[in-house]
Amino acid sequence: MLNIEELESIEAYIVPLSELLVKVVDDGASIGFLPPMKLPDAKHYWQTVLNPNVILYVAKIDNEIVGTIQLHLCTKQNGLHRAEIAKLMTSPNARRKGVARFLMNTAEERAIKEGRNLLVLDTREGDPSNLLYQSLGYIQAGKVPNFALSGEGKLETTVIYYNILH
Repeated sequence: MLNIEELESIEAYIVPLSELLVKVVDDGASIGFLPPMKLPDAKHYWQTVLNPNVILYVAKIDNEIVGTIQLHLCTKQNGLHRAEIAKLMTSPNARRKGVARFLMNTAEERAIKEGRNLLVLDTREGDPSNLLYQSLGYIQAGKVPNFALSGEGKLETTVIYYNILH
């Protein structure tokens, strides 16, 4: 059974979150890191994630973390109505089971509770995540060429999406 949990503290989850990050990066995910991902680097990343403007959710199946998502609340005076979806990850062995969709729905519901009606995100052009975001009603705002370096040393295009929540 799939469960979603909001994390208020990261310490008890450092190891499984780090292992998840290593798995998805080494599997080719474009989430800011390059393969091969080292476990100490993943641990360092997770130790710096939580702050009052970042809401972190994990997805669990049989008490094992199989996915995660972050909702970054904008703190600028002119942006208190918006937030960013970041670091959506699903373990390779848990894909195609609705994990990412459930995480996205959870983040969207929280954004609404926080008074945010605009969500933005970006993803690598051509990745399966593009289909997920479009199926959830996200609209392509544009593309930025040469945005991120791939594990193969190639500069990749990113696609920027937005969704106005009601």
